[in-house]
Formats: sequence, C-alpha cells, structure tokens
Amino acid sequence: MKMGNYSAVTEFFLVGLSKYPELQLFLFILCLIMYVIILLGNSLLIIISILDSHLHTPMYFFLGNLSFLDICYTSSSIPPMLIIFRSETKSISFIGCALQMVVSLGLSCTECVLLAVMAYDRYVAICNPLRYPIIMNRVLYMHMAAWSWIIGCLNSLVQTVLTMVLPFCGNNVIDHLYSHLTVVILFYGSALFMYMKPKSKDTKTSDEITGLSYEVVTPMLNPIIYSLRNKEVKEAVKKVLSRYLHL
Repeated sequence: MKMGNYSAVTEFFLVGLSKYPELQLFLFILCLIMYVIILLGNSLLIIISILDSHLHTPMYFFLGNLSFLDICYTSSSIPPMLIIFRSETKSISFIGCALQMVVSLGLSCTECVLLAVMAYDRYVAICNPLRYPIIMNRVLYMHMAAWSWIIGCLNSLVQTVLTMVLPFCGNNVIDHLYSHLTVVILFYGSALFMYMKPKSKDTKTSDEITGLSYEVVTPMLNPIIYSLRNKEVKEAVKKVLSRYLHL
C-alpha cells in the first residue's frame, strides 16, 4: 500500500470564540469569576468534610473526591483558556496538546465513573438502609473511589496514545473553548449533545458554549447541588466556624 506524504504537526491553533473579539474581555472576566467560585466552593466542601467527624461517611467521601476532581479538572483547562483570551498568540504545541488531552480526558472519564459510583451508593442507602453500613464499608468505598481514578486515567492514557500516533492529514486549526440527577443531566446531557448531534455548518459556536457548560458550569454548581444546601453541611460549617474562628 502506498503511503501518503504527511507533514509533521508541531503546533495547533486554537480558534474558539476568538472570531468574536468583542466578547473576549467579557468571557475572560466571566470565566475568572466562575473559576474563583469553583475553587472556593469545592475547597470549602473538602475542608468541612475532613474537619467534621459527622461527615465521615461514604457519601461525603465521594463528594470530597468529586470536589477535588472538579478543582483539578477546571485547573487544567480554565487557566490556559484565560491566557488564550488575553494573548495574541492563540496556539498550543503538539506536546502541550497531548498533555492537555490526557489530563482533561482522564479527569472527565474519572468523573463519569465517580458519578456512577455515587449513584450506586445512594441506591444502596435507599433500598437497603439497614444493611447500608455493612455493604458500603470503609474498604469497599475507598476501593470504589480509587478504581474510579484508575479507570479514568488508564482510559485517557490509552485513547491519547492511540490518537497521537495517527498521522495528521487535516489542518491544525481547532475550534476550542475551555441533586445527583441534576449534575448527571448537566454533565452527560451537554456531553451527549456535543458528540451526538447532527452535523451542521453553524454548530461550532454551540459546541464551544456546550463545552463551557460541562467544563465550567457543572463544577461550579456541584457544591451547591450536593452539599451547601444540605442541612448536615450547614450545621458542619457552623460548628467548624465556631470552633476555629470562635464565632
């Protein structure tokens, strides 16, 4: 079989919403504010779940993992996005693209598995409340959380390697922008819409907005949906504040 001639790709140009220069500053400020909210909300949930012994349960252990995951996920995508918004050079090296892909894909795959694990935890708590402490013992729920990370990272590594060894025969311009049921709908719904909708000439902007939804909006809402409206968490926050700040 005769092989074609392929030029080596050394960098990719990130277009995204740069064709709308009037929106760059607005998007920069919006994403920065949302990123700060993500860091504060998820960090608060992690700290509270560690300091309050009443929250040392499987559910809050998984929520702590989810919060840490959201911090890592958004930290791998939002800071580079903010730099691109304010930079004249909107490009990324081949190695940088591979690293971005393996990290983002690994964390998003881990979140998919972790959401399924959290659904199973709630299923056991509702359908087998008397046996729940026995079924969801410490060893089991720690293994479930660990395997969520392992599966996500391995899946990401395999897919990234298989993608990066392929020859690039197209252009190197990329259109890029960085209750439990509610989060699942936001995360899976936006992802399914992005990858399963019919092809159309006018869908690039909608792709970028949809990508922004599950990369930024979902991690920002997770602490509010899961915990900060929860009575147990509110009481834990009051206890921690009174204990350490003498309020």
